[in-house]
Amino acid sequence: MRKIPSNALTVDLNCDFGEGYSLYRFGQEDELLAVVTSVNIACGFHAGDPHTMRETAAKAAAAGAAIGAHPGLPDRLGFGRRAMAVTPQEVYDFTLYQLGALQAIVKAEGGRLRHVKPHGALYHMAGADEAIAEAVVKASLAIDAQLMMYGQSGSLLLDAASRLGMAAVSEVFADRAYEADGSLAPRSKPGATLTDPEQAAKQAVSLAADGFAYTAGGGRAAVQADTICLHGDGPHAAVFARHIKLALEAEGILLAPPQFLQSKGE
Repeated sequence: MRKIPSNALTVDLNCDFGEGYSLYRFGQEDELLAVVTSVNIACGFHAGDPHTMRETAAKAAAAGAAIGAHPGLPDRLGFGRRAMAVTPQEVYDFTLYQLGALQAIVKAEGGRLRHVKPHGALYHMAGADEAIAEAVVKASLAIDAQLMMYGQSGSLLLDAASRLGMAAVSEVFADRAYEADGSLAPRSKPGATLTDPEQAAKQAVSLAADGFAYTAGGGRAAVQADTICLHGDGPHAAVFARHIKLALEAEGILLAPPQFLQSKGE
């Protein structure tokens, strides 16, 4: 990876990838790979399978994107979006299993696993439950102590990562409105999802340059923006991604994976 000047304003653009399985595919991954700087690959529980994981890892490596794991709960029918009554030990085992599988596939394709971003319900559970957060972090560190943890800005998951010695990467969302406390506005709230690509691009610039997101009521909420998530499963995902990329670059903001990835002899 190219070196980034230490005084440059940079932000990572990440997207969840490989969330089909068998004959089923969705999303606009080829178009998004021209925009994003890191990808989070489903590891076979909520979505994905060995073939999809390998194919996605190969495409991401060829595109030069930083590759991360996107582990979820064992709930394919609910796409990993339903909370489950699981213990921290079960979460540790689920995470270890999925990361180990993807790490092997990524290595076989000539790449390296660089970060972890839990999926769906596991992401939110780890963000709000200290024991679940620690289980995800400890399993990740057991796989590779140099992995980074992607988590929602202000979450317990990032707190656990920092406390346990894992690099924490604060994630924000360009296409979601926020509450005044920096949490995401619930999708049931009017205006919680931004549907105008220009509005999402404006928010992305505010997130990266100023550390503010917009609330559903038009106010501002303070957040830490190390990486911006681009949702890849919407019908206009590629359009949103291009608008966001162009808006950031127009402001002189460089797009790159988190800076500390690039200081480890690469």
